[in-house]
Amino acid sequence: MVSRRKPAAAVAGAGAGAGTARASTKAARSSGAPRRVSTAQLAAAWGVHAYTGLGLPINLIACRLLFAGDFPKFCLLNWLAIFVDATDGTLARAADVKRVIPGFSGVALDNEIDFLTFAFLPALAIFTFDLVPGFALQAAVATMSLYAAGYQFCQTLAKTDDAFVGFPSYWNVVCFYTYLLRPSTAVTVGVYAFCSVLSFVPIKFVYPTRTPTLRGVTMTLSFVWAAAMCVPLLLPSWPYNRELLLGSLSFPAYYVALSMYLNLKRRA
Repeated sequence: MVSRRKPAAAVAGAGAGAGTARASTKAARSSGAPRRVSTAQLAAAWGVHAYTGLGLPINLIACRLLFAGDFPKFCLLNWLAIFVDATDGTLARAADVKRVIPGFSGVALDNEIDFLTFAFLPALAIFTFDLVPGFALQAAVATMSLYAAGYQFCQTLAKTDDAFVGFPSYWNVVCFYTYLLRPSTAVTVGVYAFCSVLSFVPIKFVYPTRTPTLRGVTMTLSFVWAAAMCVPLLLPSWPYNRELLLGSLSFPAYYVALSMYLNLKRRA
């Protein structure tokens, strides 16, 4: 009978070879070597990018409503674009899009849409809804906000893991309150100028979904605030809209106060 036992040297060699193979596999994984991607993973990743891309047609329709002079519907679509922006990051991390589709930058797509949502269309609204009087002043205020947003969006350190650095280009919110509350021209120009200057100052502002301090409180208040902001858009003739809007300013005040507190805490 022929023995099926291998010579000791052969066994040792096979063991060494297996060990080397395992070591090579571990080294490949630790060095970030690409792993096989399934069709389902590809579909999920592209689905997330398609979801992010919804901001493009949403803003296109919002632009059409802007030219039609329909402020309530323009704002509602703007809020919808913000909802997509607030939720696509969670989906992107769940689908591991950076690894699955490394050749496509969802961050770049997101930034393009954000500039339209938070900066360009609100700047255009300054002209369409006469937020300040006269074309020259409108152009000056709109240009001021666009330069500030352009600087903010192009900063490599515009945001950290848990904060925005500089005023986070919430120009749609400024536009919203300006249109509905109709403050004086001096107040409007002053608010736009102050926020523009803050875009260049490296003060850290709360990143609602990432700042750990009071994150639950901040997210809850932000949802309540967003819902409250829909009331004057859906019920423009409601007699208490102005009181609701003035009361809702407590959330931006909370946001700024928490941001300043965290800045002082970091310096201390």
